Amino acid sequence: MSYLKLERKNQPDTTVKTGQVMMTPSVSEDYWEYRVGLTESQAVIGFPKFMTIGIGFAVEEDWNTNLPYLCTTEEIRQHIWHNRGDETITKEMVDEAIQLIREAAAEDKGEDLAAEEAAFTERKAGR
Repeated sequence: MSYLKLERKNQPDTTVKTGQVMMTPSVSEDYWEYRVGLTESQAVIGFPKFMTIGIGFAVEEDWNTNLPYLCTTEEIRQHIWHNRGDETITKEMVDEAIQLIREAAAEDKGEDLAAEEAAFTERKAGR
């Protein structure tokens, strides 16, 4: 049985929108709507960004490394993995944390995660 726990908070989207241009919000370890702690010093977070939820590590060496929650769990993990910062963090832990956040975000948006992920994947492939 897993010990990972999803935390939630009401995080306003601070993406800067000017006409058709959007700029990245000030992302930090305190800017999150969904959080799953992995160690005392590291968590996977989901946060509002560009009208979606971005998922990445709370503490990053390489700033602003995240992907939208509609990417697959594996795509997100592979993209953010280098920022885990702690060798005791396993791929299984990160996958579970990402999946918890993806499911919560889809639920809060009233979306079917599998259907939305498939549609997003098709759009990325240019179909």
